[in-house]
Amino acid sequence: MPHPAPRADSAASAASRLTGDVTELTETDLALVEALQLHPRAPWARIGAVIGIDATTAARRWRRLTGSGTAWMTAYPTHHASLVGYVDLACEPAAVEPLTRRLRSWGPVFSIERTTGVHQLFLGVAARDLPSLDDFAARRLGGLDGVRSVRLSVCTAVHREGSGWLVHALSERQRADLRDGEPHGRPRPGTGPYESDRRLLLALGADARRGHAELARECGLSETTVRRRLRRMISGGEIHFRCDLTQRLAGWPVVATFRIAVPGPGGQAVAKALAGLPETRLCSSVTGADNLLLSVWLRSPGDCAALEERILHRHPGLRISERSITLHTAKRMGRLLDRDGRARAHVPMTAAAEGEADGTTGAPLGTVDQG
Repeated sequence: MPHPAPRADSAASAASRLTGDVTELTETDLALVEALQLHPRAPWARIGAVIGIDATTAARRWRRLTGSGTAWMTAYPTHHASLVGYVDLACEPAAVEPLTRRLRSWGPVFSIERTTGVHQLFLGVAARDLPSLDDFAARRLGGLDGVRSVRLSVCTAVHREGSGWLVHALSERQRADLRDGEPHGRPRPGTGPYESDRRLLLALGADARRGHAELARECGLSETTVRRRLRRMISGGEIHFRCDLTQRLAGWPVVATFRIAVPGPGGQAVAKALAGLPETRLCSSVTGADNLLLSVWLRSPGDCAALEERILHRHPGLRISERSITLHTAKRMGRLLDRDGRARAHVPMTAAAEGEADGTTGAPLGTVDQG
């Protein structure tokens, strides 16, 4: 089955024509984003009460942000693949742009960054299992015109990901008010949404703030069924919600990535400490001599050296063997971004399966058979 072409959300496109581009984010905008990061599907009345505006204004502001591509909401299974790999591609200089364009439409490639250093492309890849990941990296990615070499690291544990990062625009009291009664549960190991939830997950992936009635129409389900299934996935910790934004307007225009070697015992404690840094967007244990991958958002390129010095001061046994700065994020968790970092379209994330003819298709992420 051919993979669906990238498509812009129709409501967002219509809103963009009405609102125009957002050229700056106010403190209220940032507070609104953080409120949705903490309680993604809270009613507008509750969101507005916490940040000091009425429900109508909160909804209108959010439509303006999403309409311009400045902020967006997505959702994906907590166990969103059997396996996640981080792939570095070293490319011919003239091939970097064509490869970026081509890989943007591939479902198993859920994130794409163009970076400094020997490897110009840094990819997040989802696969069903180790043979599928090997096949995808070696044959499909390695066989692309212009690719000189492929380096693959397998993710063994995620200590923090983008859904856990906060804007830090709210007070502790406001955060506590939003977290009070928030229904998201802890993931149950080895579980995930049922195959019958696939359409609902796809619809939420495009826009996780969609109402129950709209979700029911798109998925061909009753509104009662949508409410029940969504309540089950949230209470069971089966789904991640993620409120993201254009980082340049938010004041964090720089993405830096570190490859870190954590020797001997105590690696989990170090990973937990680095995951807790306010700058951290991604902290994952990976295979290889450099067994920790750390990605952070920073205010300026100069902050990269300052953060590195701070990390080594607190953890003198670490060795940072590689550091790079992202020149352009072309895709983030299935969302296609323009050169300004605004969301323009959404490609459903899939998991690569061994033997597929190309890289554009794959199995739905994280769904399990209903027994």
